[in-house]
Amino acid sequence: MTDATTDATTAAGHEPEIASLHHLCRLLAEAAEAVGDASRYASELALGSRLPRHARGGGARRTLLRTITDPKGLGWAPRGRGLARIGRLAGVFTSRESLAVSLAVTGLKARIRAAAVTHPELLRDPDTARVLEAVQRDRQREAVRVFRSILAAKGAERTFARLAPVFADLLAWNALTDENPLNDRAGWEIATGRTLTGAEPVLGISGRVWAFLDRGPGRAEPLVPSPALTERLDTSGTIAGYVRNIGAVGTGGTLLVQQVVGPDGVQRYVVQLAGMSGVSGKSPQDLLGAVHAVARPATPYSRAVAQALRRLVPSGSELALVGHSLGGITAMNLAADRDFCGIHQVTHVVAIGSPVDGKRPADPRTRVYSLVNEHDVVPALEGRSPVSAYALPEQFTEFTWTDDTHAFPLCHAAERYAHNLEHAVPEASARVDRALAPFRGRVTAARFFRLYDR
Repeated sequence: MTDATTDATTAAGHEPEIASLHHLCRLLAEAAEAVGDASRYASELALGSRLPRHARGGGARRTLLRTITDPKGLGWAPRGRGLARIGRLAGVFTSRESLAVSLAVTGLKARIRAAAVTHPELLRDPDTARVLEAVQRDRQREAVRVFRSILAAKGAERTFARLAPVFADLLAWNALTDENPLNDRAGWEIATGRTLTGAEPVLGISGRVWAFLDRGPGRAEPLVPSPALTERLDTSGTIAGYVRNIGAVGTGGTLLVQQVVGPDGVQRYVVQLAGMSGVSGKSPQDLLGAVHAVARPATPYSRAVAQALRRLVPSGSELALVGHSLGGITAMNLAADRDFCGIHQVTHVVAIGSPVDGKRPADPRTRVYSLVNEHDVVPALEGRSPVSAYALPEQFTEFTWTDDTHAFPLCHAAERYAHNLEHAVPEASARVDRALAPFRGRVTAARFFRLYDR
């Protein structure tokens, strides 16, 4: 188990020291950005109209052109608009690399090597070792071919779980070095420790496209649960119990809100949000909604939940938002919504197996807990791996661990997370339970809602 505020530990024996590798990769990312800025400025001078009047002779412009095209200089480095943009695209399509990209890729390799220290199985396993070796040698096509062969031989379940600790870094490396210009921005955001905001890193489809396709206003209707579901509900007030409830509710578009009278006699509410339901459907918890929620703060899912809570919860009441997978993303999206936080007081967010590290609550008093199995690939889909070189802000506490389930999506299931919290990392459970102590008391009501896109 690791805490976001805990210093990185050193590896034993001859292995490189993780903190040093993380420091190196951050320096390389900063250098890559500085070189990128220099490339953009040189491009504007060489290909635009910003060159000073006294230096507009052919010699000065030719020198600048050599600077942004010479492998011994900035590499193939045109950046900017107009001719610079055309030049950059020509370099992408012909696989010409710039110095800025080379530095960013070297930083990603340092991050991958640091992850291999923490997860030696990455190098012990012959298949994943072949992928990482191809990455280290800049053999992109070979790495992709090996990855596909592993998928065919061992299936997605084992492959994604094995590579989960370095999955985000591999996506960024591929985005920066492939012939697709649309995913370059995503590759840069991951390489420099930023949150994915513009596009996803595989095809580079813009977040605006996902927002256009997922435009429902969201709708919530009260639901009468089956007696069997009601009997299964956990009322212990523990984080493991909440995760079990999320597993019991399922991913069919159902929201559970438990009304609790705490030890101090104050009535509070625990909102429990489930993950993705499937590829498509009337529920806002489908695949489209999941991709949309990573990139954008407001989705049909978050709007439907907000609508349900406006009906049920008195203004100013304290809320704890507990969500698994897409439910965790939606919990953070609600906590980041100033209008929502103007009505409700979000004191805690607990995200389980969710890519939420780039999101920030609107209220600085809100505490965020992120619980991650390091072989679960889903938390890395926003660009930050569970063994990231970049620390989270003080508002966040992150607990990560590994268990013996190296198969995805089994290791991502709510039931598996509940099992881990009880048996693999009870100290993490205890920390979260202590934080949620005001919400631990007599459950006076359990309300259900069915959620819809429209």
